[in-house]
Amino acid sequence: MRRPYLLPRVIELGFAAGRSFGVNIYLIDGGSEFVLLDVGLADSLDEVIDTVRRLDFPLSRCKALVATHADADHVQGLAAARERLKARTVAHPHAAERLERGEVVETFARITAQGFDIPMPPCPIDDRVGEGDVLPVGDLRLEVWHTPGHTPGQLSVRLGDLLFSGDNLYKDGCVGVIDAHHGSSLPDFVRSLERIRDCDATHLLPSHGPAFRRDPAMVQRTIDRLTGYMTMADFGPCAVRWPLQEQWERDVLAGVPPEV
Repeated sequence: MRRPYLLPRVIELGFAAGRSFGVNIYLIDGGSEFVLLDVGLADSLDEVIDTVRRLDFPLSRCKALVATHADADHVQGLAAARERLKARTVAHPHAAERLERGEVVETFARITAQGFDIPMPPCPIDDRVGEGDVLPVGDLRLEVWHTPGHTPGQLSVRLGDLLFSGDNLYKDGCVGVIDAHHGSSLPDFVRSLERIRDCDATHLLPSHGPAFRRDPAMVQRTIDRLTGYMTMADFGPCAVRWPLQEQWERDVLAGVPPEV
């Protein structure tokens, strides 16, 4: 089977299309070994492994299974993949804690209000990584960025001119879900996006949707939108303040009647 490289040394295995809860799974080819960036859902793992085999990558040369963060759509199959591929698991310490105890709420494996509930098998994490760490993969070196905001343990991975940007940013300017139960932080999200805006990567490879050329103007529009969210009651505990409430309280304390 011909190896369908998306960009040099990178294959996207194509298991997101047609799935309501799918994620991009990237194989990074280091020549003598490879890594998988996220493994997706447990029910697609057989297909993932079969595809890797058909692309003529020996399973024994899987160096690591890297979790960009602990959301179930990215890592529900991680424990099974670790067992079957005999590869080391890699995650940020914040994500590792949730993965090792099989947390279901913070990973969105269970969303009670929407009647959504899938298993989240606990998975040992062999290597905890963070900002500035380097993952050698064959003749490649992957630079780890800690880019929190969507989740506290969100990682991005830099490979030359490419940035695997996780759930930080998608081609349409949308971002990963912002939710207090999820551990989201709007100030952290903005700082992570500012870093992506100012970097010199040419392409962003997100966890959902197509890869795309980095456009600082588009990233700035997203930053502006999220900055506005910080002072909107719509975002509840994720907002940092609500100016309307603050002004109303000052008026009440000063005896100023409301304008109606």
